[in-house]
Amino acid sequence: MLDQLKELIVNYVEVDADSITEDSRFIEDLGFNSYDFMSLLGELEQEFDITVDEQEVINLHTVGEAVKYIESLKN
Repeated sequence: MLDQLKELIVNYVEVDADSITEDSRFIEDLGFNSYDFMSLLGELEQEFDITVDEQEVINLHTVGEAVKYIESLKN
């Protein structure tokens, strides 16, 4: 799951996938802006066949939190 998410992240920001960890913060460490983050969420919905709750995702700050959230929706 983490590797799949990394592959999607590098489509939005200029970072090396190998430098992304579960502790990487979307805005502070990876350089996401709100538009990029919302676009990523849309792609996550398609890629993983899930529906994200916009009220819940505003609390996702790290890649690890996003992985856990996606996994919870898939189960």
